[in-house]
Amino acid sequence: MTFMPSSPVRTPQTHADSTGLRVLPEVLAALDADLRAADFTVDGVQQRLGPVASAALDREQSVPAKRVVTTDAPLDVLIRLFGLGGAERDEHIDAALPGCRAAGLRALGLLDDDGRARFDLHPHADEAHSWWVLSDLSELVTGGPLPDDYVLGIGGASTTLASWTVRRPAGRALDLGAGCGIQALHLDAHVRQVVATDIAARAVEILEFNAALAGTDWQVRRGSLFEPVAGERFELIVSNPPFVITPRVAGVPLMEYRDGGMVGDSLVRTVVHQVEAHLEPGGVAQLLGNWEVPAGTDWQDVVRQWLAPTELDAWVVQRETQDPAEYAELWIRDGGHRPGTEAYERMYAAWLDDFDARGVASIGFGVITLQRPATKRRRFQVLEEHSGPVASPMGPAVDAELAALTWCAEHPDEVLDQNWRVADDVTEERFAAPGADDPSVIRITQVGGLGRQLHIDTAISAYLSVADGDLTARQALVAIATLLERDERDLLERAQPIVTRLVETGFLVRT
Repeated sequence: MTFMPSSPVRTPQTHADSTGLRVLPEVLAALDADLRAADFTVDGVQQRLGPVASAALDREQSVPAKRVVTTDAPLDVLIRLFGLGGAERDEHIDAALPGCRAAGLRALGLLDDDGRARFDLHPHADEAHSWWVLSDLSELVTGGPLPDDYVLGIGGASTTLASWTVRRPAGRALDLGAGCGIQALHLDAHVRQVVATDIAARAVEILEFNAALAGTDWQVRRGSLFEPVAGERFELIVSNPPFVITPRVAGVPLMEYRDGGMVGDSLVRTVVHQVEAHLEPGGVAQLLGNWEVPAGTDWQDVVRQWLAPTELDAWVVQRETQDPAEYAELWIRDGGHRPGTEAYERMYAAWLDDFDARGVASIGFGVITLQRPATKRRRFQVLEEHSGPVASPMGPAVDAELAALTWCAEHPDEVLDQNWRVADDVTEERFAAPGADDPSVIRITQVGGLGRQLHIDTAISAYLSVADGDLTARQALVAIATLLERDERDLLERAQPIVTRLVETGFLVRT
C-alpha cells in the first residue's frame, strides 16, 4: 500500500503549437480495454470515492479524494494519475493498464517522464454509453491561471447542452465550436455523419484524439463559426460556443475555450443570425448563450431583436441572470485568478468598465432552440424564464414540445376539433378559503419537462377531468358550457387559446 504523495504545485501550463498527441489505433484500443477493465467509469469512480469526496471534487477540492485513493489498486492509480495530478511509478501504471502500459501512454503523448499525466482523461456517460474525454489539465492540477489556449473538459455548460439536445435519428449533424468533443460524442449515438469544428488548433488536435479513442469517424475541421461548413446544411446543429462576454482591453486574457473575441454578446447573436442558412427544412439548432440586457429593457426584447432578421421558430429559456459584478467574479475565478491579487482587481475593474460603456444592467444565460420550418406557415416564438430544476435528460421534453408547437403553428384553427388527453405527468391542486364551497385557485403541474405550473378556471378544470381522448375538445366544452350554464360561443372563444397553450406545453397530448 502506498500513500498519495502531497505533490508540489505544478507550474501553469504553457502550450506549444502542438499538443504532442499521437493517434496510434492499436495502443488506443488497448487503453480502452484497460480503462474498462479497471472500471474507470463514471459509476466506478463515484462508487470508489463515495458521495463526500465526489461532491468535493466537483467543487474542485481534491483533499477528500486524495484521502480515499491511497492504494496501488488499478482504479486508485488511474484516479490519482488522470484526475488528481499525481506522479505514479511506471510499475503501478503498468499494473493498472496492462495492455497499454506506461510506454503506451508516453507513445500517445499522455504521460510525462516524471510519471504525471500531460492531460486530464475523464470518464463520461449517458444512459446507454460510456466514454473517456481528453482535455487539458485543470486548475485543480496546475495550481495556477489557465493558459489562453486551454481546452476545457466536461463542465456544467457542456452537460446542460447534452441534456437539452433532441436525440432524433439524423443523417448529418454539426457540433459548432466543439472543444474537446463532448457534444460530438453524444451526437455519434444517433447521427450517421458528425462534423465537428473549432477555431483553435489545439482543440482540433484534441478533438481528433477523442474521436479516435471513441472509435468514431467524425469529420473534424478547423475554422471560425460556419466557415468550415460553407454551403452545407444539417438536420441538427449543436453549439456550446465561446459565449463569455469579455472586455477587449490589454491585461484581460482571451481564453479560447470561452471567449470568441467579439464585443459584448455579438458572438451568440451572430450564430443565431447565421445558423438558418445551414439548417435543412425542419432542422433544429440548439445552443447556449449569454445576452446583455441594457438598463430599462427586458431580456425578451433583446432576444426578439436577435430573432427578427430570421425566419426561424424559437424556444428560448432563460435559466439564470447575473448583475455585472457577479458575472465578472464568476469568469475571473473561472480563469484561475483569485481575489486579493493585482491581476484579479485589474480584470474586475475592466469588466465593470466594459459593461458600463454599453449600459448593461444584467446578463442572462439560457438555452436557445431554433427550428427552420419545413413548410410555409407562421413561425412561433416562445421566450420564457425558468431557473428551477428540469427533467434530466431534457431532450425528450424539448423534442415533444417542438413537435406540439409545430403542429399548433400548422393547424391554428383545429385545436378544438382534436381528441386530446391529459398527459400522464399532470397533477391538479385546488385551494379554497376555509368554509368556501368553491376553490379560489386551481393549479395544474407537470412532473416532467420544465415542471410548469399553470392556473386554470373551473371550465378548463372540468375539461381536463374528462379529457381522455374519447371526445374532441369542442364536444367536451359544449357539454361543460351547458352544465355550467355558460354561453357556449363565449366559453369556446375563451377556451381556444388556453387549450392551444396546454397542447403546446405538453399538458394535453394526442391519443
